[in-house]
Amino acid sequence: MAEDLKLLRSWSSPYGMRVVHALKIKAIEHETVLEDTTNKSASLLEYNPVHKKIPVLVHHGKPICESLVILEYIDDTWKQRPLLPRDPWDRAMARFWANFGDEKVLPSIWSLFISQGEEQQKEAVASTVENLKLVEDQLKGKIFFGGDTIGYLDIAFGWMANLISILEEIAELTLIDAEIFPLLSAWINNYAHDPTIKESWPPRARMVEKFKILRQRYVSKVE
Repeated sequence: MAEDLKLLRSWSSPYGMRVVHALKIKAIEHETVLEDTTNKSASLLEYNPVHKKIPVLVHHGKPICESLVILEYIDDTWKQRPLLPRDPWDRAMARFWANFGDEKVLPSIWSLFISQGEEQQKEAVASTVENLKLVEDQLKGKIFFGGDTIGYLDIAFGWMANLISILEEIAELTLIDAEIFPLLSAWINNYAHDPTIKESWPPRARMVEKFKILRQRYVSKVE
């Protein structure tokens, strides 16, 4: 199967990591092509001429772009260990909250991470807490967003299980307080340490160094 399926991604991208996790959960063999996003390959530009971004999954020579779209393609193509719920309403809700994570949660956390000054940070904290509370509510009565096992929405939110602690360390702040967000805290621990998931995380020290540099770039622009 590996010669028919390859994944173009970077070593650190949380979006690429979504695809890695989905493929691992379904035990699908594939070839990995690590891209340098500062010097994009001809293959990446050919496979994704619209956005010119990773990840791209190439199956039998046909490219699929955008991580959430790729997750659905994987689930539709390989039926073992379904990721999306069977019920149409539940499937729609999973898609809704996955989009909410990308459009609201991640931007608010990033805004807090790079915020400068008391007023800017106060606004970023308020937005982040509001969004995280909405996400916390989706875990009531469940271990994972999909129930008792990891599913589509868990993978979509999977970046939180790795990236949040890194951002907290760098910015010296607490984003997920176990007393305020007990369900999210438990979910992060369960997801991050799942045997299938934990072996895939990028090297933490290298991630910390990367995001320190990114944060400094944003701070320097403001200054």
